[in-house]
Amino acid sequence: MKNRLLGCLLAASSLTLPSMGQQAKKPISLIVLEPGHFHAALVQNTRYDNVNPVVHVYATKGPDVEAYLDKIKKYNTRSDDPTQWDEKVYTGTDFFQKMLSEKAGNLVVLAGNNQKKTDYIKKSVDAGLNVLADKPMAIDAAGFSLLQEAFAQAKKKNVLLYDIMTERYEISNALQRELALVPAIFGTLQKGTPQDPAVTKESVHHFFKYVSGEPLIRPSWFFDVKQQGEGVVDVTTHLVDLIQWSCFPNQIIDYKKDIKLLNATHSATTMTPEQFKLVTKNDTYPDYLKKDVKGKNLEVYANGQIDYTLRGVHARASVIWNFQAPQGTGDTHYSIMKGSKANLIIRQGKEQNFKPVLYIESLSNTPAYEKVVAEAFKKVQTTYPGIELKKNDKGWEVVIPKKYDIGHEAHFSQVAKKYMDFLKAGKLPEWEVPNMISKYYTTTQALKMAQSKK
Repeated sequence: MKNRLLGCLLAASSLTLPSMGQQAKKPISLIVLEPGHFHAALVQNTRYDNVNPVVHVYATKGPDVEAYLDKIKKYNTRSDDPTQWDEKVYTGTDFFQKMLSEKAGNLVVLAGNNQKKTDYIKKSVDAGLNVLADKPMAIDAAGFSLLQEAFAQAKKKNVLLYDIMTERYEISNALQRELALVPAIFGTLQKGTPQDPAVTKESVHHFFKYVSGEPLIRPSWFFDVKQQGEGVVDVTTHLVDLIQWSCFPNQIIDYKKDIKLLNATHSATTMTPEQFKLVTKNDTYPDYLKKDVKGKNLEVYANGQIDYTLRGVHARASVIWNFQAPQGTGDTHYSIMKGSKANLIIRQGKEQNFKPVLYIESLSNTPAYEKVVAEAFKKVQTTYPGIELKKNDKGWEVVIPKKYDIGHEAHFSQVAKKYMDFLKAGKLPEWEVPNMISKYYTTTQALKMAQSKK
C-alpha cells in the first residue's frame, strides 16, 4: 500500500512545463537515458497520475538496460499496486543523438555510468529538456566546470536541472534538521575545530546487497573510478548536501566565499576475484579494470573523507565501502550536529538494531532545561504528529512511529514528487541551484586534493 499512498500524493491535473513554450499545459513524459544504475528504475517504482505511462528509453544495448527493463516488468506485474509503464526502447549506436532529435518526452531521467553523465546533462539541457539526474552529476573538476555551464544554460532555456537527494527524506535526517532549528533545544550551531568538527556525517555502504528483495547485480564499470567516480565524489554527495541543508536551511551557499577545504583523503577497498564474480556475475576483470588489479585482487578507491569549513563551521564527510554487511545488518549512517545546548546525533549500530535512531544529548541536563525541551518539542510534534521523547541518561531518544519509515526505495518517489512540484511552479527554490553548485565544488575539489597527495 505504500506505493498507492505515494502515488496519491503525486496526483495532479496537469503541470505547466516552462520548457514547453506554446504548449502551456502538458503531462510529463519521461525519457530514460542510459539506465545503468538501479536508481533509474526506482524513480518508476510507483504510479504518477500526472505522468504519461509511455516511457521512451534510449540506451546502449546490453545487460544494463536489460536489468532496468526487468525491474520495470516486476513493478508492472506485482500483485500490490502494479505500475503501468509502457516502455519504448531504442538501443541503436546513435541512441543519444536520436533522443536529442526526437524529443519524445520532456523530462530526461539519468541514472547510470557517470563518465558521460555530465555531458548528457549539458546536451539535454541545450536541447530544451528538463533533467532529473541521479547523483553524482559531476565526478571531477572538469565535470564540475561543465555542470556550471549546464546550470547557466538551464536558466537560459527555462528548464529545470535537479539531482536526486533521497537522504533529505529519511525521517531521522529530517528531524535532525528540524530540531536544529529550535534554539530552546539545540541552542546555536557550534564552530568546532579541524580535529573535532561541529558537524560530522559518516556512511558505510556495501557492494553486495539486496534491492527490492533480490541480490543486486552491479555492472563491472561500477568498480571503475573513471566511470563511477571515487567514493569521495559519489556517496559523499549526499553527505555534503545534508550538511548544507541542515546547517543553513533554505540559504544560498556561495562556494567562492563560504567553503574552505582543509583536507581530503581517499583509500581503496579490496575485492577478491570470487567477490567480483558474485556481485557482477562476470568471471574475469574487463580490460578497463586491470589498471586497478594488484596481484589477483581489485583495488577500488571507494573510500574518502573531506574536512572543510562551511561559513566558518568545521564539517567532516566520510564514506566507507565494504564488500558485504554482516548477517542481519546493512548500510549504516552516523551524524552529529553540535549545538550550544545539545548535540543531535543519529546512530545506526547494533544497539539500534541497525536502524537510524535520533538522540538529543544535552550539555546541561537540568530540570529547567528538561521542562524547556518538553515544551519546545510540542511545536515539532505539530509538524510530525506521533513522534515522542524517551528519556535516557544522556538526554532523549526521539521515538519515531513506523508510519514515517517508508524505506529508502520509496524516497525516490518523494524526490520525484517534489521535483514535479517545482515543474508546476516553473522554478526551483532560489537556493537550490547555487547549493548544488557548491556541493559539487566541494566533492570535486576534495578529490583533486586527495589525488594530489599520491
